[in-house]
This record gives sequence, structure tokens and C-alpha cells, in this order.
Amino acid sequence: MTHDHDLVLRPTAAQTEAALNSPPGRTGGDLVVETLAGLGATTVFGLPGQHALGVFDALRRSDLRYVGLRVENNAGFAADAYGRVTGEAAPLLLSTGPGALTSLAALQEAAAASAPVLAICSQVPTAGLGGGRRGHLHELPDQAASFRGIVKSVRTVRAQSQIPSAIEAAWKSALTAPHGPVWVEIPQDVLSAATPLPAVTVGDAFPEELPPRPELTAVAADLLSRAERPAIIAGGGVIRADASGKLRKLAERLDAPVVTTFGGKGAFPWTHPLSLRSWLEDRHTTDFLEDADVLLVVGSGLGELSSNYHTFAPRGRVIQIEADLGKLEANHPALGIHADARLALQALLETVDERRDPAAPERVRVLLAKVADRIAAQELTLEQEVLASVRGALPADSPSFWDMTILAYWAWSAFDAKGPNLMHSAQGAGGLGYAFPAALGAAAADPTRPVLAVSGDGGAMYSIAELATARQHDLPVTWLIVDDGGYGILREYMTDAFGRATATELTGPDFVALAESFGVPATRTTPETLRADLARALAAPGPSVVVLPAVLRMFEPTHLG
Repeated sequence: MTHDHDLVLRPTAAQTEAALNSPPGRTGGDLVVETLAGLGATTVFGLPGQHALGVFDALRRSDLRYVGLRVENNAGFAADAYGRVTGEAAPLLLSTGPGALTSLAALQEAAAASAPVLAICSQVPTAGLGGGRRGHLHELPDQAASFRGIVKSVRTVRAQSQIPSAIEAAWKSALTAPHGPVWVEIPQDVLSAATPLPAVTVGDAFPEELPPRPELTAVAADLLSRAERPAIIAGGGVIRADASGKLRKLAERLDAPVVTTFGGKGAFPWTHPLSLRSWLEDRHTTDFLEDADVLLVVGSGLGELSSNYHTFAPRGRVIQIEADLGKLEANHPALGIHADARLALQALLETVDERRDPAAPERVRVLLAKVADRIAAQELTLEQEVLASVRGALPADSPSFWDMTILAYWAWSAFDAKGPNLMHSAQGAGGLGYAFPAALGAAAADPTRPVLAVSGDGGAMYSIAELATARQHDLPVTWLIVDDGGYGILREYMTDAFGRATATELTGPDFVALAESFGVPATRTTPETLRADLARALAAPGPSVVVLPAVLRMFEPTHLG
């Protein structure tokens, strides 16, 4: 009798022949790149370093495309964006110690945004592992400890035979909901030593599914079917699960208005009659959501930005669908459903009763009119015109990446992304310098359409070195730099809180001349000519820079009173 546990996958004839005729001159680094290729990777990001040279040498014997950036943190942002736009695990190759630690801020953003990044880092030689102080270059007592609080999983390899399994397990972890960054570290001697092992020919790391519990979706469907004023908050989990179509079907079946979080931009059509858009930093929207007798929250933890800075206090029943178990009911009591958004929405579509509410579109229209009136009363014409010019210049199917800058804060609430997975920002962790290197990662994923990056002058200085990367790889990224001579949003925050700003004013370069010194075409524009100049830059091949000298203001907050 044959039992399931007796079954073994037998190698094909081709695999057997490849194993028997394994090419000479291979090292542990080859096992890394072969495993990545077997798992389906085509592009890797990173920077070489002395301990990691074994894996970088192996790249030249592989078909993997290497996109090298100039700073490890920026390489992490590029991998983050590649993972977001493709849904694939993005390999990030790093070196020991300073190189590894420089990537921390990017990996924190990837964790906050659930971006699947597979970081593979070198380590000191095997004999130096374990916390002893042997004085190796780049040595840390416990390198992995710096990453355990950020990434989903940490693995330390100690022998070449462990490499394929460790990378496969990490790949699977990165792509299992909730997606996120993972960490694999391999000692220098393991990477550089010749290997007797045959070439890795195939990988098997299909992510595990996260279906909802049926008894919970049954209760949720009943609550939604009988609701008088249902509403939906759609977060980034809808985008990552590729569930925007199912969200729209459910909203239309229930006649339920939908607001998208800043991480969920594009999850629901901007101009749909049921679209509340993204005005979460507005008390009118907060009141509307609080008034819902049943509120369905999909793919959001209702954190600070999604809850109008924790002023949101729902009065009705909350149903929360969330793949990250730690976010379930973290901020509000709810019927918590631990599941991938796509699978949970499908379960609701199969069980919910259709309900009609002819008044729902009118309630949405009234709310949006209140929001528009509030903004109009603040004399913020310049800001709205600049944002409209950006939207008019950017092709509808082009992705955009936004740094932590005033124009991005406007875009979170007021920018029509035109579709799912097209607008991304660093609002997960909130670090500076994200936009341009992330846009480079997206362009590496799909160079057939232009990509927009938006930064302030302060954030731009974090990423200037990557103009060389853009030029070297001829990536079609247009970088819009709004130059207001400082950290504009911090200037506003400090002035509001303390009456004056400190440490916010910056001496900056001539960004046009600086870009041109890298061989990147650049234009200085005005609010009046922005749309035409930006459209022209986006239509041109390769990288470009557009500089807008302007001081923009934020709309008044509604959470402070």
C-alpha cells in the first residue's frame, strides 16, 4: 500500500542531466541566484559589498537582471515598489553591517505597506557567527536582531545545502498574506566557496492561502444585508489582494458608499456614484462613517491616518477583514475576520442579499459638496491647480510615487489614482526619500510606460545619487521636485504648534543644473506651465526632472478641535 507520505517528486530526465553535468566554477553565490531564478525572479536590486561579492560574481553567470542603486536604503525602496506593482517577491542583495543597516528604513516602509521584499544579505565568515568579537570587518554581535522587529521572518544560513530551502521558505513567507519583507543572511565563506552541489533547477514556494472562517462571513453577510446605512472603508489590503473588482460588485450589491484609505487609493472608482473618494482627514467624512449602522473595513487596520488621527468613533457595528492578525480589532471592537481580502469579499458576494438604497448616491453627493465647500473657503487655489496639473499631465495608466511632502498630503485626499495599484507613497512608515528610487523600481518592472515621482526639495536630497542610476539604466522616470526651500510640512507643523519654525529651512542646489550634470534633462517650470512641461517630460524617453519653485500650504486639519 502506498501512503501520501511515501510519495516523492522524482526528477525529470532534464533535471537529472543538469545535475550530472553541473558546470564547474560555481560557488554558494550561484546557489543563491539559481534558486531565485527557479522561483521566477527576473530582476534583483542592491549594492555589492566585500562580504557579498560571491553572490554578485554569480550574477554574471545567470540571466537575472541587476539594477544597482547608489544607496542601500534607495535600493530597498526600489525593491519595495517592484514588489508592489508586480505582486512578486523583489530580491534585494545587500552586504554585511553598514550596508545591511542602511536598508532598515526601506524595510520598515515595506513592512508597513505589506510590500514583498526578499532581502538577502551577507554575513561575517561562519566562524564569527554567534556573538563573539573576532574583529571581522562589518561585524555586529547579532546582525539579524536589528531586523527581527521589522521583517516577517529571519533566516541565517550556515551551509551551502541550506541556501535553496532558506530562500524558498523566505520567498513563500514574503508572498503569503499579509505580504511583507523577509530576511536571509549568508556568511561570506559560504557564498564564496566552490560548491559540489548540482545546479538548482526549480523552486516550489507557492504562498499559503488565507481564507475566511465561513461562520464569520455568514454573520457579516447577514449584518450587511439587513443594514440601513452600510458603508465601506477600503484599505491597501484590497489593492494587494487584487480585489478591487470584487469590492465594486459588493458595494453595488449593497448600495454602500465606499471611502478608500491613502494606502487603498484606486481600490474603488473615483467618480463612481457611491465613491466617497479619500477625504479621511475631514470631519464631514468622519461623521458620515460614524453614522453607518454597519461599517465594513476591508484591508485596513484603521490606524492614525485612516481614522482622522484616532478621532473616528464608530457608533454602529464594525466588520473588519484584515490579513495581518495583529491589526484585527487593534483600534475598534469588531467582528474580526482574519483573511485575505479577495477571498473574504468573494465569500460575502456569495452569501450577501442584495439591498437597494436609492438615496445612497445623493448622500455621497452631499458629503462631497460639504468637503469641497470647506476646502474652497480656505483660498487654496494654487494647491488645487498644481494637483490638477499633475493629474492632467500624467497618463491614466502610469503609476506615481509620492514622497512625504505637502503635495503628496494633498494627493492622499484629492488625487484620482485612475485605478488600483497606480498611486503609492511612503505613508506606511513615513520616511523621506521614497519617491524617486521607488519610481525607478517600478520603471524597472515595466519600462513601457512613464513613471512619475513627486518630492519636495528636502526629500529629494535623500535620493539625488539615484539620478546616476536612472541615467545608467535609462529608466523612464520623470521626477517632479517642488522646491519650497525647506521641509515645508514641518515648517507648517512647527509654526502652528510653537508660533515659529526651527531647523526647517534648507540651502539647496540648483536642481536643474544638478540633474543636467548627471546627463538627465531638466526643466524649471511655473504653476502656469507645469502641466505642459510635465506632460512633455513624461512623453520623452528616459529619465527627466521638472523643478517647480513654489510654497504650497496644507488645508486646515479637522482633528484638533
